[in-house]
Amino acid sequence: MLPASPHDKQPNPLSLFEFWPRWVFYTPVVAYWILLGLRYRDVTLPTAANPRITTGGLCGEKKSELLDMAGPYAQQWIAPYATFTTGSNDLADATRAMRSKNLAFPVVVKPDIGCNGTGVKLVHTQEELAQVCASFPRNISLVVQKLITWPHEAGLFYIRHPDEPTGRLTSLTYKDIPFLTGNGRDTVLDLLKQDVRTSKVLHIYTPRLQHCLNTIPAKGETLELVFAGNHCKGAVFRNGIPDITPELTAQIDRIMQDIPDFYFGRIDLKFRSVEDLSLGKNFEIIEINGVGAEAIHIWDAKTTLREAYVAQFHHYRESYRIGAKNKAAGWKPTNLWHGLRLWRAQKKLLASYPLND
Repeated sequence: MLPASPHDKQPNPLSLFEFWPRWVFYTPVVAYWILLGLRYRDVTLPTAANPRITTGGLCGEKKSELLDMAGPYAQQWIAPYATFTTGSNDLADATRAMRSKNLAFPVVVKPDIGCNGTGVKLVHTQEELAQVCASFPRNISLVVQKLITWPHEAGLFYIRHPDEPTGRLTSLTYKDIPFLTGNGRDTVLDLLKQDVRTSKVLHIYTPRLQHCLNTIPAKGETLELVFAGNHCKGAVFRNGIPDITPELTAQIDRIMQDIPDFYFGRIDLKFRSVEDLSLGKNFEIIEINGVGAEAIHIWDAKTTLREAYVAQFHHYRESYRIGAKNKAAGWKPTNLWHGLRLWRAQKKLLASYPLND
Protein backbone atom coordinates (compact mmCIF):
# COMPACT_ATOMS: atom_id res chain seq x y z
CA MET A 1 0.00 0.00 0.00
CA LEU A 2 2.88 2.35 0.69
CA PRO A 3 5.67 2.82 -1.89
CA ALA A 4 8.20 0.04 -1.84
CA SER A 5 11.13 1.03 0.34
CA PRO A 6 13.64 -0.47 2.77
CA HIS A 7 11.17 0.28 5.56
CA ASP A 8 8.88 -2.49 4.36
CA LYS A 9 11.36 -5.08 5.67
CA GLN A 10 11.59 -3.54 9.12
CA PRO A 11 9.63 -4.98 12.07
CA ASN A 12 8.80 -1.41 13.11
CA PRO A 13 7.88 0.95 10.24
CA LEU A 14 8.52 3.98 12.48
CA SER A 15 11.70 4.95 14.27
CA LEU A 16 11.76 5.27 18.05
CA PHE A 17 11.51 9.09 17.98
CA GLU A 18 9.90 9.79 14.60
CA PHE A 19 6.68 11.17 16.01
CA TRP A 20 7.69 12.19 19.50
CA PRO A 21 6.25 15.52 20.67
CA ARG A 22 8.43 18.27 19.22
CA TRP A 23 9.42 19.60 22.62
CA VAL A 24 10.74 16.18 23.66
CA PHE A 25 12.93 15.66 20.61
CA TYR A 26 14.16 19.25 20.30
CA THR A 27 14.97 19.95 23.96
CA PRO A 28 18.55 18.58 23.62
CA VAL A 29 18.91 20.49 20.34
CA VAL A 30 17.87 23.76 21.97
CA ALA A 31 20.22 23.07 24.88
CA TYR A 32 23.09 22.49 22.45
CA TRP A 33 22.20 25.73 20.61
CA ILE A 34 22.38 27.64 23.91
CA LEU A 35 25.71 26.02 24.83
CA LEU A 36 27.12 27.07 21.46
CA GLY A 37 25.74 30.56 22.05
CA LEU A 38 27.56 30.76 25.36
CA ARG A 39 30.75 29.54 23.76
CA TYR A 40 30.54 32.14 20.98
CA ARG A 41 28.97 34.74 23.30
CA ASP A 42 26.08 35.28 20.88
CA VAL A 43 23.03 33.00 20.75
CA THR A 44 21.83 34.63 17.51
CA LEU A 45 25.10 34.11 15.65
CA PRO A 46 23.64 31.60 13.12
CA THR A 47 21.34 34.34 11.80
CA ALA A 48 24.46 35.81 10.18
CA ALA A 49 25.13 32.56 8.29
CA ASN A 50 22.99 33.82 5.38
CA PRO A 51 23.32 37.52 6.10
CA ARG A 52 21.25 38.94 3.24
CA ILE A 53 17.96 37.32 4.28
CA THR A 54 15.80 37.92 7.35
CA THR A 55 17.27 36.09 10.39
CA GLY A 56 19.43 34.10 7.99
CA GLY A 57 16.33 32.03 7.28
CA LEU A 58 15.80 30.97 10.90
CA CYS A 59 12.27 32.39 11.14
CA GLY A 60 10.09 35.14 9.72
CA GLU A 61 11.72 35.18 6.29
CA LYS A 62 9.75 35.08 3.05
CA LYS A 63 10.34 32.24 0.62
CA SER A 64 10.43 34.74 -2.24
CA GLU A 65 13.00 36.86 -0.39
CA LEU A 66 15.70 34.28 -1.01
CA LEU A 67 14.54 33.14 -4.44
CA ASP A 68 14.42 36.74 -5.69
CA MET A 69 18.17 37.05 -5.06
CA ALA A 70 19.02 34.23 -7.46
CA GLY A 71 21.24 35.23 -10.35
CA PRO A 72 20.59 34.30 -13.99
CA TYR A 73 22.19 30.86 -13.75
CA ALA A 74 20.37 29.88 -10.55
CA GLN A 75 17.06 31.14 -11.94
CA GLN A 76 17.25 28.54 -14.69
CA TRP A 77 16.95 25.81 -12.06
CA ILE A 78 14.16 27.34 -9.97
CA ALA A 79 10.52 26.55 -10.75
CA PRO A 80 8.83 29.77 -12.01
CA TYR A 81 6.88 31.59 -9.30
CA ALA A 82 5.20 34.90 -8.54
CA THR A 83 3.79 36.53 -5.42
CA PHE A 84 0.60 38.40 -4.60
CA THR A 85 -1.13 39.73 -1.50
CA THR A 86 -4.50 38.58 -0.20
CA GLY A 87 -7.19 41.23 0.01
CA SER A 88 -10.36 42.46 -1.66
CA ASN A 89 -8.95 41.80 -5.15
CA ASP A 90 -6.74 38.81 -4.45
CA LEU A 91 -8.19 36.63 -7.21
CA ALA A 92 -7.45 39.29 -9.80
CA ASP A 93 -4.03 39.85 -8.26
CA ALA A 94 -3.31 36.12 -8.26
CA THR A 95 -4.35 35.83 -11.91
CA ARG A 96 -2.19 38.80 -12.81
CA ALA A 97 0.75 37.25 -10.96
CA MET A 98 0.31 33.97 -12.86
CA ARG A 99 0.24 35.79 -16.19
CA SER A 100 3.41 37.68 -15.33
CA LYS A 101 5.30 34.36 -15.27
CA ASN A 102 3.19 32.54 -17.89
CA LEU A 103 1.89 30.11 -15.28
CA ALA A 104 -1.01 27.84 -16.20
CA PHE A 105 -3.17 25.56 -14.07
CA PRO A 106 -2.51 23.43 -12.15
CA VAL A 107 -0.30 25.53 -9.86
CA VAL A 108 0.88 25.37 -6.27
CA VAL A 109 -0.16 28.14 -3.88
CA LYS A 110 1.64 28.50 -0.55
CA PRO A 111 2.23 31.17 2.09
CA ASP A 112 5.32 33.30 1.54
CA ILE A 113 6.09 33.02 5.26
CA GLY A 114 5.69 29.43 6.34
CA CYS A 115 7.34 26.11 7.14
CA ASN A 116 6.73 22.35 7.20
CA GLY A 117 4.30 22.52 4.27
CA THR A 118 1.69 24.41 6.27
CA GLY A 119 -0.95 25.89 3.97
CA VAL A 120 0.46 24.41 0.74
CA LYS A 121 -2.40 23.93 -1.75
CA LEU A 122 -2.64 22.33 -5.20
CA VAL A 123 -4.94 24.44 -7.39
CA HIS A 124 -6.45 23.15 -10.64
CA THR A 125 -8.94 25.84 -11.69
CA GLN A 126 -9.84 29.52 -11.37
CA GLU A 127 -12.67 28.57 -9.03
CA GLU A 128 -10.31 26.63 -6.75
CA LEU A 129 -7.90 29.57 -6.82
CA ALA A 130 -10.66 31.85 -5.56
CA GLN A 131 -11.48 29.43 -2.73
CA VAL A 132 -7.83 29.07 -1.74
CA CYS A 133 -7.27 32.83 -1.70
CA ALA A 134 -10.33 33.27 0.52
CA SER A 135 -9.11 30.60 2.95
CA PHE A 136 -6.02 32.61 3.93
CA PRO A 137 -5.96 35.64 6.25
CA ARG A 138 -6.11 39.08 4.65
CA ASN A 139 -3.06 41.12 3.75
CA ILE A 140 -0.49 38.31 3.64
CA SER A 141 1.85 37.40 0.81
CA LEU A 142 1.24 34.16 -1.08
CA VAL A 143 3.45 32.42 -3.63
CA VAL A 144 1.95 30.88 -6.76
CA GLN A 145 4.36 28.46 -8.44
CA LYS A 146 4.49 26.16 -11.43
CA LEU A 147 3.56 22.58 -10.59
CA ILE A 148 6.63 20.46 -11.30
CA THR A 149 5.58 17.12 -12.76
CA TRP A 150 8.83 15.24 -12.19
CA PRO A 151 7.79 12.13 -10.20
CA HIS A 152 10.32 12.38 -7.38
CA GLU A 153 11.18 14.90 -4.65
CA ALA A 154 14.26 15.34 -2.48
CA GLY A 155 15.83 17.65 0.06
CA LEU A 156 19.57 18.39 -0.14
CA PHE A 157 21.51 20.15 2.60
CA TYR A 158 24.21 22.54 1.41
CA ILE A 159 27.05 24.10 3.40
CA ARG A 160 29.81 26.45 2.27
CA HIS A 161 32.05 28.53 4.51
CA PRO A 162 32.73 32.11 3.38
CA ASP A 163 36.45 31.39 3.13
CA GLU A 164 35.96 28.22 1.06
CA PRO A 165 35.89 28.21 -2.76
CA THR A 166 33.34 25.40 -3.01
CA GLY A 167 30.49 24.03 -0.94
CA ARG A 168 29.42 20.50 -0.07
CA LEU A 169 26.28 18.44 0.37
CA THR A 170 25.89 16.98 3.84
CA SER A 171 22.49 15.35 3.41
CA LEU A 172 20.22 13.98 0.69
CA THR A 173 16.74 12.77 1.53
CA TYR A 174 14.14 11.24 -0.77
CA LYS A 175 10.55 12.25 -0.05
CA ASP A 176 8.04 9.51 -0.86
CA ILE A 177 4.36 10.36 -1.11
CA PRO A 178 2.45 7.46 0.51
CA PHE A 179 -0.63 6.07 -1.20
CA LEU A 180 -3.37 3.53 -0.65
CA THR A 181 -4.50 0.94 -3.21
CA GLY A 182 -8.17 0.03 -3.17
CA ASN A 183 -9.44 -3.56 -3.07
CA GLY A 184 -13.09 -2.82 -3.86
CA ARG A 185 -14.22 -3.86 -0.36
CA ASP A 186 -12.66 -1.65 2.31
CA THR A 187 -13.14 2.04 2.97
CA VAL A 188 -10.30 4.51 2.95
CA LEU A 189 -10.34 4.52 6.75
CA ASP A 190 -10.16 0.72 6.84
CA LEU A 191 -7.20 0.75 4.45
CA LEU A 192 -5.41 3.31 6.60
CA LYS A 193 -5.92 1.11 9.65
CA GLN A 194 -4.62 -1.97 7.84
CA ASP A 195 -1.33 -0.42 6.72
CA VAL A 196 1.64 -1.07 9.01
CA ARG A 197 2.74 2.59 8.97
CA THR A 198 -0.37 4.71 8.52
CA SER A 199 -2.21 2.77 11.23
CA LYS A 200 0.28 4.14 13.76
CA VAL A 201 -0.15 7.79 12.74
CA LEU A 202 -3.80 8.04 11.73
CA HIS A 203 -4.01 11.54 13.21
CA ILE A 204 -1.75 12.82 10.44
CA TYR A 205 -3.90 11.60 7.56
CA THR A 206 -7.53 11.53 8.68
CA PRO A 207 -8.10 15.31 9.00
CA ARG A 208 -7.02 15.80 5.37
CA LEU A 209 -9.11 12.85 4.14
CA GLN A 210 -12.37 13.59 5.98
CA HIS A 211 -14.20 13.95 2.67
CA CYS A 212 -13.45 10.38 1.59
CA LEU A 213 -12.78 8.30 4.71
CA ASN A 214 -15.97 6.29 4.24
CA THR A 215 -15.69 5.81 0.48
CA ILE A 216 -14.62 2.46 -0.99
CA PRO A 217 -11.90 2.79 -3.64
CA ALA A 218 -12.25 0.44 -6.60
CA LYS A 219 -9.88 -2.48 -6.87
CA GLY A 220 -6.52 -1.18 -8.07
CA GLU A 221 -7.49 2.48 -7.59
CA THR A 222 -4.77 4.49 -5.86
CA LEU A 223 -5.16 7.42 -3.50
CA GLU A 224 -2.23 9.67 -2.56
CA LEU A 225 -2.42 10.56 1.11
CA VAL A 226 -0.69 13.93 1.01
CA PHE A 227 0.53 16.43 -1.59
CA ALA A 228 3.10 18.43 0.37
CA GLY A 229 6.41 16.58 0.70
CA ASN A 230 6.84 17.16 4.42
CA HIS A 231 7.46 14.49 7.04
CA CYS A 232 5.20 16.01 9.69
CA LYS A 233 2.40 16.14 7.10
CA GLY A 234 2.73 12.46 6.20
CA ALA A 235 5.43 12.08 3.54
CA VAL A 236 7.87 9.22 4.08
CA PHE A 237 11.55 10.23 4.17
CA ARG A 238 14.43 7.99 3.11
CA ASN A 239 18.13 8.62 3.60
CA GLY A 240 19.85 9.12 0.24
CA ILE A 241 23.28 10.27 1.43
CA PRO A 242 25.05 7.35 -0.34
CA ASP A 243 23.71 8.76 -3.63
CA ILE A 244 25.52 12.10 -3.29
CA THR A 245 27.98 12.35 -6.18
CA PRO A 246 30.69 14.84 -7.20
CA GLU A 247 28.57 15.77 -10.24
CA LEU A 248 25.49 16.57 -8.13
CA THR A 249 27.56 18.45 -5.57
CA ALA A 250 29.24 20.55 -8.25
CA GLN A 251 25.94 21.42 -9.89
CA ILE A 252 24.26 22.44 -6.64
CA ASP A 253 27.34 24.42 -5.63
CA ARG A 254 27.30 26.35 -8.91
CA ILE A 255 23.63 27.19 -8.41
CA MET A 256 23.99 28.24 -4.79
CA GLN A 257 27.02 30.41 -5.49
CA ASP A 258 24.77 32.40 -7.83
CA ILE A 259 22.75 33.46 -4.76
CA PRO A 260 24.70 36.20 -2.96
CA ASP A 261 26.13 35.23 0.43
CA PHE A 262 24.12 32.04 0.84
CA TYR A 263 26.13 29.52 2.84
CA PHE A 264 23.84 27.24 4.83
CA GLY A 265 20.48 25.62 4.12
CA ARG A 266 18.36 23.02 2.38
CA ILE A 267 17.29 22.89 -1.25
CA ASP A 268 13.99 21.14 -1.94
CA LEU A 269 13.58 19.97 -5.52
CA LYS A 270 11.67 17.68 -7.88
CA PHE A 271 13.60 15.41 -10.23
CA ARG A 272 13.06 12.89 -13.01
CA SER A 273 15.13 9.95 -11.78
CA VAL A 274 17.81 9.03 -9.27
CA GLU A 275 20.21 8.45 -12.16
CA ASP A 276 19.62 11.94 -13.54
CA LEU A 277 19.90 13.55 -10.11
CA SER A 278 23.24 11.84 -9.50
CA LEU A 279 24.46 13.48 -12.72
CA GLY A 280 23.15 16.86 -11.63
CA LYS A 281 20.50 17.20 -14.34
CA ASN A 282 16.74 17.11 -14.91
CA PHE A 283 15.61 18.68 -11.64
CA GLU A 284 13.85 21.88 -10.61
CA ILE A 285 14.14 23.68 -7.29
CA ILE A 286 10.86 24.49 -5.56
CA GLU A 287 12.21 26.01 -2.34
CA ILE A 288 15.43 27.06 -0.65
CA ASN A 289 15.47 27.18 3.14
CA GLY A 290 18.03 28.86 5.39
CA VAL A 291 19.19 28.41 8.97
CA GLY A 292 15.77 27.17 10.11
CA ALA A 293 16.07 24.11 7.88
CA GLU A 294 17.41 20.77 9.01
CA ALA A 295 19.05 17.75 7.41
CA ILE A 296 15.86 15.74 7.01
CA HIS A 297 17.47 12.33 6.48
CA ILE A 298 17.20 12.03 10.27
CA TRP A 299 13.50 11.21 9.76
CA ASP A 300 14.28 8.01 7.91
CA ALA A 301 12.79 5.23 10.02
CA LYS A 302 16.15 3.45 10.08
CA THR A 303 17.95 6.40 11.67
CA THR A 304 18.86 5.88 15.32
CA LEU A 305 18.32 8.56 17.94
CA ARG A 306 22.08 8.92 18.36
CA GLU A 307 22.57 9.40 14.60
CA ALA A 308 19.83 12.01 14.53
CA TYR A 309 21.39 14.08 17.30
CA VAL A 310 24.87 13.75 15.79
CA ALA A 311 23.50 15.18 12.53
CA GLN A 312 21.57 17.95 14.29
CA PHE A 313 24.55 18.99 16.42
CA HIS A 314 26.91 18.94 13.44
CA HIS A 315 24.72 21.21 11.34
CA TYR A 316 24.00 23.73 14.08
CA ARG A 317 27.69 23.81 14.97
CA GLU A 318 28.43 24.62 11.33
CA SER A 319 25.84 27.41 11.35
CA TYR A 320 27.63 28.98 14.31
CA ARG A 321 31.02 28.68 12.63
CA ILE A 322 29.76 30.30 9.44
CA GLY A 323 27.93 33.00 11.39
CA ALA A 324 31.11 33.78 13.32
CA LYS A 325 33.09 34.22 10.12
CA ASN A 326 30.45 36.50 8.61
CA LYS A 327 30.25 38.53 11.82
CA ALA A 328 34.01 39.00 11.73
CA ALA A 329 33.60 40.26 8.15
CA GLY A 330 31.15 42.93 9.30
CA TRP A 331 27.73 41.29 9.03
CA LYS A 332 25.46 41.68 12.06
CA PRO A 333 23.36 38.85 13.53
CA THR A 334 19.68 39.48 14.18
CA ASN A 335 18.87 41.18 17.47
CA LEU A 336 17.53 38.56 19.89
CA TRP A 337 14.33 40.40 20.80
CA HIS A 338 13.60 41.28 17.17
CA GLY A 339 14.08 37.63 16.26
CA LEU A 340 11.70 36.51 19.01
CA ARG A 341 9.06 38.93 17.73
CA LEU A 342 9.43 37.53 14.22
CA TRP A 343 9.18 33.97 15.56
CA ARG A 344 6.00 34.77 17.47
CA ALA A 345 4.49 36.50 14.43
CA GLN A 346 5.32 33.48 12.25
CA LYS A 347 3.83 31.07 14.78
CA LYS A 348 0.62 33.12 14.79
CA LEU A 349 0.52 33.12 10.99
CA LEU A 350 1.01 29.35 10.77
CA ALA A 351 -1.96 28.80 13.07
CA SER A 352 -4.15 30.89 10.76
CA TYR A 353 -3.39 29.02 7.52
CA PRO A 354 -5.75 26.42 6.00
CA LEU A 355 -4.99 22.71 6.13
CA ASN A 356 -2.40 21.76 3.52
CA ASP A 357 -3.16 19.39 0.65
